Amino acid sequence: MSGLRAWQREALDRYLENAPRDYLAVATPGAGKTTFALRLAAELLAARTVDRVFVVVPTEHLKTQWARAAAAAGIQLDPAFSNTGGVLNPSYHGIVVTYAQVAVHPAKHRVLATSRRTLVILDEVHHGGDARSWGDGIAEAYGAVTRRLCLTGTPFRSDDAAIPFVRYVEDAEGHRVSAADYTYGYREALRDGVVRPVVFLAYSGQARWRDSAGEEFAARLGEILSPEETTRAWRTALDPSGDWIPAVLRAAHTRLTQMRREVPDAGGLVIASDAKSARAYRRILEGLSGTPVALVLSDEEGSSERIAAFAESTDEWMVAVRMVSEGVDVPRLAVGVYATSASTPLFFAQAVGRFVRSRRPGETASVFLPSVPVLLDLASQMEAQRNHVLGKPHRADEGWDDDLVAEANRRADEPDDLPAYESLGADAELDYLIYDGSSYGTATVAGSPEEADYLGLPGLLDPEQMRLLLQRRQAEQLDAAERAAAGPGAGADAPAVPPPPGAGSGSPAVPPPPGAAAPAAGAAGGFAAMSEDLPRLRKELNTLVSMTAARTGRPHGQIHNEIRARCGGPPTAMCTAEQLRTRISVLRSW
Repeated sequence: MSGLRAWQREALDRYLENAPRDYLAVATPGAGKTTFALRLAAELLAARTVDRVFVVVPTEHLKTQWARAAAAAGIQLDPAFSNTGGVLNPSYHGIVVTYAQVAVHPAKHRVLATSRRTLVILDEVHHGGDARSWGDGIAEAYGAVTRRLCLTGTPFRSDDAAIPFVRYVEDAEGHRVSAADYTYGYREALRDGVVRPVVFLAYSGQARWRDSAGEEFAARLGEILSPEETTRAWRTALDPSGDWIPAVLRAAHTRLTQMRREVPDAGGLVIASDAKSARAYRRILEGLSGTPVALVLSDEEGSSERIAAFAESTDEWMVAVRMVSEGVDVPRLAVGVYATSASTPLFFAQAVGRFVRSRRPGETASVFLPSVPVLLDLASQMEAQRNHVLGKPHRADEGWDDDLVAEANRRADEPDDLPAYESLGADAELDYLIYDGSSYGTATVAGSPEEADYLGLPGLLDPEQMRLLLQRRQAEQLDAAERAAAGPGAGADAPAVPPPPGAGSGSPAVPPPPGAAAPAAGAAGGFAAMSEDLPRLRKELNTLVSMTAARTGRPHGQIHNEIRARCGGPPTAMCTAEQLRTRISVLRSW
């Protein structure tokens, strides 16, 4: 037990005390779910409670990763087991298979799992609801086994597909809510130093595109727009032939270079939407990086080997499509670029989870992302604890636009329901830094000296030091804006804002962007701590906007923009509860 973290010991003690047949352990990505599961498996094997261990994972790469981790723990698992052969190698304690493998031939896996006393570990069990065949497959294959251990870092879904072997209890509103036997969230892991704090750098910019009729459009990324306009602006920004993504990749590389001065093997990961974009991003990074840029595509052989090689190297960058967003263990990843239009809370949480694993005290992670309301909302709620609610999908509860979410999560090879368009390019601007649920406005042009100052944040600060440093810099920016508005000589006697304790004299002082405007009232120091009322208020605001649009025939985005212009403040996703109430009040007066 001495080699386990406190939460792992507690979860293991709870399991051994009750000896349940089913056990759901929810631990934030990067907290060490695999270590906990393998220690539990070792205990059950040693006690002869079970004779074998089967592990079920969502991707092929994770089969190899689990087998290697198990071998280090003294448990031999066969990652090469196939349905064709179907015979267990007696030199192994068990096998690692994918959910898809089980779904193809559940009867065969049922025979294997029930022929002897077996512990089945279902890794990222929320995938059991991805497809009906997956859920039905594992239910048939493992319904009668001796023990089942379900693991997940994200115990929720955006639909009503029940997760097999997960217990649901009724809440006060009559909805069935998933119930974990042990939960270890991001907030607790951050407090214990198990995960790193994450700073999100959100980039906006003016995007331009032309439709099939030759008409040109322009929209600012991050403004409240129609679903079609938001999708076009978002995709235009991610277009490698434009200006936005090269500018953001340069900024991310600058940040990584800065961090490698303190953490020499720090690595970066770009998560792309599709293979074509991934290859283009790799070419851009090759012009910036002094080391080889790894490319990992899920449909190519050798992907697992390339991930493992990158993990063991000191190279700077890896570019990958979706397969690296979940379960992949590369602890040295410290800088990420979220260059995909996927926006479900499940995908976002798993993607960000690649960067939070802590190796030493004081390490921070930086994730660059488009300044899109749904992503800003997810970034500001990193510490929110979610459960799977049947009959009440999360995005509907939180006021997200279903059409936008569905379009953003469309795979590149799916048919596009939107009219054809041609990307004309987008510029980039560092819009916000988001940390610990608070936003710090910057309004800094990409490539400017002011942006370089923000990218030079220390890479070794504890959570409280990072919070104080950002608050200090926001205060400096507000003070400079007030002095500029008051005229020359004003504010000369204003007291200096003290630096955060422990930041050291080497922390770069960040000058405010020239001509930066002060944030709206109520926004100083970032938006307020997340309130339980925010999802309800966003939903109420969106409902009123929809009602106004139906009555007037005006686009939703136009109404949102008019309300924002009248009331001031940031985009809806960044508003405090009070700012949302003000906008709701104005809409009701209409």
